Amino acid sequence: MSKFLKGTMILLIAGFITRVLGFINRIVIARFIGDDGVGLYMMVYPTMILVVTITQLGLPVAISKNVAEAEAEGNLHKVKSILIVSLSTTLGLTLLFTPALFLLAPYLSQTLFTDERTLLPLLAITPIIPIIAVSSVLRGYFQGRQNMKPAATSQVIEQVIRIALIATLTKAFLPLGVEYAAAGAMLASVLGELASLVYLLASFKWKKTFRLRKKFFQYVHNGKNTFQELMTIALPTTGSRMVGSIAWFIEPIVVAHSLSIAGLSAINATKQYGVLTGFALPLLMLPSFFTQSLSTSLVPAISEAKANNQLKLIEHLLQQALKFTFMTGGLAIIVLYVLAEPLMTSMYGSTRGTSFIQLMAPFFILNYYQGPLQAALQALNFARAAMINSFIGAGVKTALILLLASRPEFGIYGVAIALIVGFVLVTMLHFATILKTISFSIIVKDYLKMLLSISLTAYLGTLLVKTISFPSILLQLISITSIICIFYVLLLFLFGLMTKKDLAKIPWIGRFFS
Repeated sequence: MSKFLKGTMILLIAGFITRVLGFINRIVIARFIGDDGVGLYMMVYPTMILVVTITQLGLPVAISKNVAEAEAEGNLHKVKSILIVSLSTTLGLTLLFTPALFLLAPYLSQTLFTDERTLLPLLAITPIIPIIAVSSVLRGYFQGRQNMKPAATSQVIEQVIRIALIATLTKAFLPLGVEYAAAGAMLASVLGELASLVYLLASFKWKKTFRLRKKFFQYVHNGKNTFQELMTIALPTTGSRMVGSIAWFIEPIVVAHSLSIAGLSAINATKQYGVLTGFALPLLMLPSFFTQSLSTSLVPAISEAKANNQLKLIEHLLQQALKFTFMTGGLAIIVLYVLAEPLMTSMYGSTRGTSFIQLMAPFFILNYYQGPLQAALQALNFARAAMINSFIGAGVKTALILLLASRPEFGIYGVAIALIVGFVLVTMLHFATILKTISFSIIVKDYLKMLLSISLTAYLGTLLVKTISFPSILLQLISITSIICIFYVLLLFLFGLMTKKDLAKIPWIGRFFS
């Protein structure tokens, strides 16, 4: 349990730093290349994610799970075999799919995206595929050993390098056209990922307990059993991610055609999609660094507990993860809903996207829940069930986009509604699968108390925004956010949802706060 909490804390700190840096990155992009450039960026990005998902083949989760089990058994030979077989598989796939994306880029930009300006950003992002593929294998290895520092540090390095380059590259290319500036933003991402990979390789070389090159091809030749074990987890995990990635890949295509039916031009559709996915959604996803940290730590922790047949520990880990997710996610949606307009103004210099945030924020706590639930299903060998749930959610979401966004009275808001329905449905299905899988108690009283805490705090925040005027937006954000946080935490203590014992469990700082 201590390793789980410490690993989560490391990832939490790194996740917070990378999300803040990532937001700075998006603010720079938005201010330099505007709605149109952000739209081009966000139309191309899902394609890259889809190809990366294919080349990863779900191996990061499988590596993390299998390495954790091999470590619990003290089987160093198996750990080495897992790593070598995984590297060989991903490198082979990148040699196939990277050139394929490069060659298909003209067709994708002209035919599917209906905007020829997406060609240059698509070509610029292609080299990132082999870099991410190798990085993900190394991250899975470190996470399986429950050593979260290398993965966490590499994420921070990637964002720092990206931000250092993005302003320079977008500014340099902007005179040539907005598509060149978007390509410059993509190139900054490639160089950031490359720096991250260099650090991971250095960390691996420094901390490894075996020589990777020694008998490399012998391990590959004899790795049939290891490959089959990895694929047992990897393929359903890939299926789940593929569903999400394909849905995300199809999404801008469906949106562009649906908005065209509703009467919008291709340029206006790109701009509106850019506001939704480039401005509003990143802000809503910002708090998910906490649940992602929990999810990453949950896979090896639950896998180890499962290997040791510690069923009560599995339930305890999941209960704690969901409790922390609800408390932190609840505070996040309050701040986002109440301060949507000043947040958008301070970050992007515009209120565009405010209505999307206020529409989606109340439902987003269920999106934060999705990560820990899916991680638990993967660790318990129910990745196939998670894949089916994701497939159902993606199908419903895509159908609703077609149905709603093509109607002029809904337009781009139809896309937002479809996104809400999609992630709420997947979370509910994941939760239902968990209830069928393990002995799990739902403490209804605690959830009602948390909902009451969220409602009271949201009411206070709304009242403060309406009744108090501030000399600057920054002062308004700092003052109201501070009051909301203090009031919310006091309510959690008052209702017994948080105790001094809970605070004491937090690594490094828990004793001080408790």
